[in-house]
Amino acid sequence: MNLSILIPLLNEEESLHELYTWIIKVVQSHNYSYEIIFLDDGSTDNSWGLIEGFSKENPHVKGVRFMKNFGKSQALHAGFAKAQGDVIITMDADLQDSPEEIPGLYDMITNGKYDLVSGWKKKRYDSVVAKNLPSKLFNWAARKTSGVELNDFNCGLKAYKNIVVKNIEVSGEMHRYIPVLAKNAGFGKIGEKVVQHQARKYGETKFGMERFINGFLDLITIWFLSRFGKRPMHLFGAMGSLMFIIGFMLVGYIGFSKLYYMYNDMRYSLVTNNPWFYIALTTMVLGTQLFLAGFLGEIILRTKNNEERYKIASSVNL
Repeated sequence: MNLSILIPLLNEEESLHELYTWIIKVVQSHNYSYEIIFLDDGSTDNSWGLIEGFSKENPHVKGVRFMKNFGKSQALHAGFAKAQGDVIITMDADLQDSPEEIPGLYDMITNGKYDLVSGWKKKRYDSVVAKNLPSKLFNWAARKTSGVELNDFNCGLKAYKNIVVKNIEVSGEMHRYIPVLAKNAGFGKIGEKVVQHQARKYGETKFGMERFINGFLDLITIWFLSRFGKRPMHLFGAMGSLMFIIGFMLVGYIGFSKLYYMYNDMRYSLVTNNPWFYIALTTMVLGTQLFLAGFLGEIILRTKNNEERYKIASSVNL
C-alpha cells in the first residue's frame, strides 16, 4: 500500500465531508493505493456518524473512536499502530491543511529518501499576536534545544516512512516533537516542505494560548528524556554527588577551623552558631535526596509497565 493518511479530529463534522472528497480526488488522480484513517478523539458532534458513512461507501476509509477526549498525541499513537502504508501522512481535519500537498510529500519520502518531512506554513492566516509571534518564539526555542532545524514544529501536515512511526512513542502532548523523537530514535534525514496554509473555514480552533506554555514544558521534558531518559542516575547521581561533596568539604572546613582555634587558645563559637554549618547540612541532605532520586529512576525504568494511554470505543474497517 502506498499511502496511509491519518486525520486526528475533535468535533469537525462541518469540514469532514469536504475534506474526505478532496482527499479522494487527489489520491485517485495519482493512482495511489491508500487508506484513510480518521482518528476521532472523543467528538460529541456527528463526526463519528459521518466517518461510519464514509467507511460504508469506501472500504479504504477506516476509523478509530476514543471513548473520550484523550488528546492529539494519543490519537496519532493509535493511528501509527494501525497504519499499513509505505508512507504515512498526517493532517488536521479543519481544512487548514491542503490535501493538494500529499503528492509532494509522498515524492519527498519515496524519491527524496527522507525519513520524515514536516510541513512549513510559511504564510499563515492566523492572528499575529495570538498565534504567529508565540509560534515563532516557540519554534526558535525548539530548534535551539533539539538541534532539529525546522521552522514549523507545530504543523500537523507531515509525512513519514512506515518504519519511523513504528519506532517512536508519542505520548502526553509530544505530537509537536515527533521530528525530535524520530531523530532520537536514529532517523536523521529530516526534511521540510513549504505548504499552503488556509484560513479556518468552519468552527473554532481547539488550541488556545496554553498550548505554547505546555509546548515549552514538553520541550524541557523531551530534552531531559532524550539525554537522560534511559540513564537518570547519570544526571541525579552526578548532581547529588557534587552537592554531597560540597557539603562534606564545608563540614571539614568548619571542623578544622574549630580545632585550629581550640589548639591555639583562640576564641571560638559553637559549630551550630556558624551559618556555614547549615549550608553544609542543606547541601548534604539535597545531595542525598538527588542520589536517591537517581536510584528510584533506575528502579522505575526496570519495573514500569506499558499501559494503554487511551480507550477505544469503536472502530470501522480495522
